[in-house]
Amino acid sequence: MTALPGAGEEAATPQLTREALVTAALRILERDGVNGLSMRRLAAELGVKAASLYWHVRNKEQLLDLLTDALMADAVPPPRRGSWRDQLREYGLRHRSHLLGRRDAAKVVAGRLAPGPHLLRLMEDQLDRLREAGFSDADAAQINYLLGAYVHGFVLQEITPLSAAEAAGTGRAEVARAAGDQLRGLPADRYPNLVDLADDLTTPTMDERFAFGLERLLDGLAVLLEQARAAAPEAADPEQEPTHE
Repeated sequence: MTALPGAGEEAATPQLTREALVTAALRILERDGVNGLSMRRLAAELGVKAASLYWHVRNKEQLLDLLTDALMADAVPPPRRGSWRDQLREYGLRHRSHLLGRRDAAKVVAGRLAPGPHLLRLMEDQLDRLREAGFSDADAAQINYLLGAYVHGFVLQEITPLSAAEAAGTGRAEVARAAGDQLRGLPADRYPNLVDLADDLTTPTMDERFAFGLERLLDGLAVLLEQARAAAPEAADPEQEPTHE
């Protein structure tokens, strides 16, 4: 019980549980999106008065905390095979796919640290793999954050309409083609790069863009790990004399 109703308000509905509340909120999220999720609408979905909800959650923000974890309930980590890079790549691919498969999931989880049992399971698994690969504790923690931030940020951009035309119902590919035509039609003397790169700017699919960014992130982590491994023998050498100015 997280909050008590005020004087004259009803007590907690006996059959209402936090689990039932979260399940109903997930239904609303899928049907109406995060903007359609409110405490009043959740109460209507459950067939109770809004005051009953406050025995289980203080406000919508705490509800979103619960949803952040609930949205990860059926997330499956990649198998432990291949290199650390293979496994981390698969983590990114699976997480993106998972978020895209649930309406507005990225809008709920992005930037939110609300570690319930499902998130804790995934974080523990990923951190264990990173430490096993040889990343330092500090780097493993940063990588855990960085990969999530990349996937969440990309998906947020991916689900946002490219323009008013897409928001009105025009297909994304058609909007991108129109943007390419617009770039190619620019004055070449003023915008030579935009004209030359019109196709490169507008034709890659979101899968291709995501894969490119993910590989560059992994490239950087590979360099970080190589530097750490190169420094480790020197740092661990007990015979190395300290230098003095």
